[in-house]
Amino acid sequence: MQEELTPRFGDYELIDTGDFEKLERFGRYVVRRPEPQALWRRSLDEEEWRRLADASFVREARSEERGRWTLRPQMPDRWTVAYDCCGRRLQMRLALTSFKHVGLFPEQAANWDFIGERCRELAAAGQSPRVLNLFAYTGGATLAARAGGAEVTHVDAVRQVVTWARENLERSGMDGVRWIVEDALRFVRREVRRGSRYAGIVLDPPAYGRGPEGEKWVLEEHLSQMLECCARLLEPEGAFLVLNLYSMGLSSTLARTAVRQAFGAPRAEQRGELCFTDRAGKMLPLGVYYRMTR
Repeated sequence: MQEELTPRFGDYELIDTGDFEKLERFGRYVVRRPEPQALWRRSLDEEEWRRLADASFVREARSEERGRWTLRPQMPDRWTVAYDCCGRRLQMRLALTSFKHVGLFPEQAANWDFIGERCRELAAAGQSPRVLNLFAYTGGATLAARAGGAEVTHVDAVRQVVTWARENLERSGMDGVRWIVEDALRFVRREVRRGSRYAGIVLDPPAYGRGPEGEKWVLEEHLSQMLECCARLLEPEGAFLVLNLYSMGLSSTLARTAVRQAFGAPRAEQRGELCFTDRAGKMLPLGVYYRMTR
């Protein structure tokens, strides 16, 4: 059964969507940026969008991703938002990047709740759960797993975003994370050879990517291999997996089939879309998720 998930995130609001853009509030500040899935018309007019936006992303003429931000005078280069998970106030620094991102995918908070609660259940049962977060970016899932009492290995190929994740962990008053700057597929292959085991694995792969030594990642080519390695790393009883897919055209059915081929039938599973709804009631899908427990 598919299910749409929308987290309760007080420091985030999707204000309006349409004409391939979205208008969002992160904490005190409102950001305007491209959104390829907002196929419909905006509910607010252009004048209102301009009035509300503290920062607006403008694409470069020859690029689908790169661009520049136009800012109001009061808009800072960096600011912080918070999210409550497992009794912890997770603090995450945001910044405006040349790829339109701000350092946070707010829809993932629905997965942070699942990760944190599952880790807390495992810890309450007397385990010291180990969690592997792959393609871990600025560490939202890492913070959630740590808040739930897990020992976390955080893997990302970009040193700057690993440093960013460390800052977020420190801002949240936590420590105890193993930081790895490496190609994710190379790392899991080595972990398989070592005979490592994890009680939870979080997979948040991009469509395309490069490792620190030029390793090439193409989702459609490498996902099956990644899942096969992860199946050998995940504990056989009580362990969980979270898989996110952002590429347009990929479905939760695809994710379910790929995971089941690698892991076998789970004890419990959940799949669907991560969404937010704007003030006019228009629901914007922001990614596909699949979660399972062995």
